[in-house]
Amino acid sequence: MQISELAQCTGTSVNALRHYEKLGMITPQRLDSGYRVYTEAMRREVVFIVMSRAVGISLPTIAENLPAFRSGRLATRQLVDMLDGRIAEINQQIAQLTQQRLQVESYIAWHIQSQKNQKKSTPNSPKTSWILKPNRKKNKL
Repeated sequence: MQISELAQCTGTSVNALRHYEKLGMITPQRLDSGYRVYTEAMRREVVFIVMSRAVGISLPTIAENLPAFRSGRLATRQLVDMLDGRIAEINQQIAQLTQQRLQVESYIAWHIQSQKNQKKSTPNSPKTSWILKPNRKKNKL
């Protein structure tokens, strides 16, 4: 099959397929005319790549596991371990984003309180800079 057919049946783009080829993840045959020809086995490999990318697995990790997948030696346990690793990464990102959200909410509360305090103060009193926040926690990224 040609590249456009492979792209359509795997739900990816022609550019992505060319990128996977450039990375050495797939190696289509070439006709004398220069056209790429993809086998049914390559369709299966591309589906593996596309599904792995859809859940956020990196291309280097996919490339590392592709030879075992290609040869039928990628055990279910290895695949589950790879996916469990991705879940751990997602959980870490969620924790970081949750902490960041709490910090943003704290900034909002501080600004609202600061604005209320300014309305209560006299017109000649100095303004407090938002940089001087009380109880500011440093965000570890």
